[in-house]
Amino acid sequence: MYDSMDRLARGREPVTPTAIKTVGSEHGSACATELADLPPGSPISRDLALRLIRCTDDDLPALLAAARAAKENFKPGFITYSRKVFLPLTNLCRDYCGYCIYRHDPGDHGAHTMTPEEVLAVARSGEKLGCIEALFSLGDKPELLFPEMRDTLRHLGYKSTLHYLEAMCELVLRETNLLPHPNPGLLSAEWIARLAAVSPSMGLMLETTSRALLAPGEAHDNAPDKVPAKRLRTIEEAGKRRVPFTTGLLIGIGETPDDRVETLLAIRDMHERYGHIQEVIVQNFRAKPTIPMAHVPEPGLGEMLRAVAVARLLMPNVNIQAPPNLNAPYYEELLDAGINDWGGISPLTPDYINPEKPWPHLEQLRLRTASKGFRLRQRLPVYPEFLSELLLRPGLLSEKLRAAGDGEGLSRRVRAA
Repeated sequence: MYDSMDRLARGREPVTPTAIKTVGSEHGSACATELADLPPGSPISRDLALRLIRCTDDDLPALLAAARAAKENFKPGFITYSRKVFLPLTNLCRDYCGYCIYRHDPGDHGAHTMTPEEVLAVARSGEKLGCIEALFSLGDKPELLFPEMRDTLRHLGYKSTLHYLEAMCELVLRETNLLPHPNPGLLSAEWIARLAAVSPSMGLMLETTSRALLAPGEAHDNAPDKVPAKRLRTIEEAGKRRVPFTTGLLIGIGETPDDRVETLLAIRDMHERYGHIQEVIVQNFRAKPTIPMAHVPEPGLGEMLRAVAVARLLMPNVNIQAPPNLNAPYYEELLDAGINDWGGISPLTPDYINPEKPWPHLEQLRLRTASKGFRLRQRLPVYPEFLSELLLRPGLLSEKLRAAGDGEGLSRRVRAA
């Protein structure tokens, strides 16, 4: 779909799993031979993925070696991140997910919708710190449930939350050097097109394809926007409109290991059809004392390593990300599982979705990345391989992208960590 800008990958000998050793790889592995015979750059089958996601500890080193080799064949030698500001445009939401601390009802302590002045102030502060991404997070269409949100929007002069989001993306794009990346929930084809005019990329976490989580008492009970088919429809509409799109899965919310594979396969299918999945996030559930799922066990490091490695092997030529703050203090171990990106890291704003988990300091992130043999590089909110088509479109967005990017499609604005 898009022209590759990964010049570093050209003219290299392919990396094989046997060329990368991990601790414990001397143990016999039932899957080692099959993984070693996998042609470089070839995705694994559903059957093999279902076996690998449940592999034993003895098999894990072979799985990690194969995943890291696949990553090195894709984008060798470096790991990217996006320096961002997190803009919680509104935390009112009509969905009641069992794991979410971000959402609020009107009148709750901390319920808030940002004003344009607040949005611009945070964006300008982030710009001074070398940020290039303005990540907009918001509840899904809260005005459909709450009259208070309709009153707020009327006071601000907008018909809906999406109209307000569109205006704030345009404001940030016009008044700063930051590039918006909105995560607005379910979108129609019309709204995907409208937001694509003021942002180079956007996102929606698929989370899971398991309808079992919609049942009473499960994670997505009373969450009408978490129906998998609805979320897949938004992802597909973005593909039809050639919009670089971030999605991913959330593990540890009641799904099975097989469900994780099926979710990854659904994402892979979308990418094979449309070529627009710029990034797949493997995110782990973290318990919090005030949520309905406060006592649900969190997935361990082993589960994360397996999920990330299987994601890499199912999609060897797609960017795979895992958040370091949710995997501290051992987040660098995820580099052995084949990620090539840390996601957004903010020197200014907290992770409002997981406020108890601070971002790592960028110098610490650089050092831990280097300890695994990789160089840390700052990217744009849109990945290099998706830039060429965006730069051909006339208007302010392409002008800002051209000014922000370097010759390799990464960020021109590099600051010391």
